[in-house]
Parts: sequence; structure tokens; C-alpha cells
Amino acid sequence: MNLPVSPPGEGGVSAAIQRAIAESLPGAEVRVNAGSPGHFSISVVAEEFRGKTRVACQRLVYKAITPLMAGDRAPVHAVDQLETRAP
Repeated sequence: MNLPVSPPGEGGVSAAIQRAIAESLPGAEVRVNAGSPGHFSISVVAEEFRGKTRVACQRLVYKAITPLMAGDRAPVHAVDQLETRAP
């Protein structure tokens, strides 16, 4: 399911990442920390991850933030650290 992602704006890019993941994984606990420009660390705890492999969980997160990583002027250049786990 492709959900529209709010453009970075209020709260900046970190908030846009958090919103995109929360919209894609309702009920998830999402923490986003900015590193160097365009680089982020993300931690997501979601019931939807239960029983899935680490790679499958990471794919769900990347799917949610793909619009923020697309194009020459994408606000997200890299995810330096991605932690996913079930509650």
C-alpha cells in the first residue's frame, strides 16, 4: 500500500520520516535521530514485525520512507542504523 508522505516541513526531515513510518505501520513506536546532513538512525518497534525476519522488517520501514529517499534532492541520503523489533 503506497501512502502519501508529507513533505519535510514542520518538524523537519526527522519528523517526516517518523510520520511516514507511523502512517505505514500504525501503532508503531518510532524514534528518528539525525546524524550528518541527510543521514539518520531509526528505531521502530511494531507488532507487525512479530514473526518476520530482520530483512522483512527492514523492507517494511524502507518502503515507508522510499519517497523521502527518491530523486536528486532527496532529504534522506542514508539510513546509517536501522533497528526493528516486535514489542
